[in-house]
Amino acid sequence: MNDSINPTVPSKRHFLKGALSLATLPSLSAAVPAARKAGPREGYFPNALLQTHDGRTVRFYDDLVRGRTVIFNMMYAVCTGVCPATTANLIQVQQKLGGRVGRDIFMYSLTLRPEFDTPAALRDYVKQYDIGPGWTFLTGNPAEMDLIRRRLGFYDVDPAADAELSQHTGMIRFGDERRDRWAMSPAASSASQIARSILTL
Repeated sequence: MNDSINPTVPSKRHFLKGALSLATLPSLSAAVPAARKAGPREGYFPNALLQTHDGRTVRFYDDLVRGRTVIFNMMYAVCTGVCPATTANLIQVQQKLGGRVGRDIFMYSLTLRPEFDTPAALRDYVKQYDIGPGWTFLTGNPAEMDLIRRRLGFYDVDPAADAELSQHTGMIRFGDERRDRWAMSPAASSASQIARSILTL
């Protein structure tokens, strides 16, 4: 695994909000059916049922993560803090990755407010920012969305700070699940740097 991008991080607080490395995750040894080979993170990532912004129901691990190169960030539709700038920068990342997005690289935004961010609300967000194909916005059961958030490392070690949505992490997580290589970067890093880091996985 690789979690060594080492971009400049604005502060220790911002680093702690997202710097849990998948390199420290426990090894996975759960048995799986003989007919299907286990992926590197099967059993670690929840296989929760989620809803996409275009109304599809998907399983988090099987349909979105398994065997793929993936990019994740956290957001919510009415966020006026870090979300608009993060979305704008990730649009540039999407453009730099070109036709690979949706083909062999997949972008996912997970809502921090699933109780409000319905598929329709997320669809409106996608339209508002004119987001292209290959980038999916996701909502689901609040408890399961929170577990996914934590498994991806999007949390603050201070519970009080973690509960403050307006201060949520401005980080992105990306990885190649086939090779079990993962890294994290501030969402405010240059789009070119983020794209290069993803491609070097």
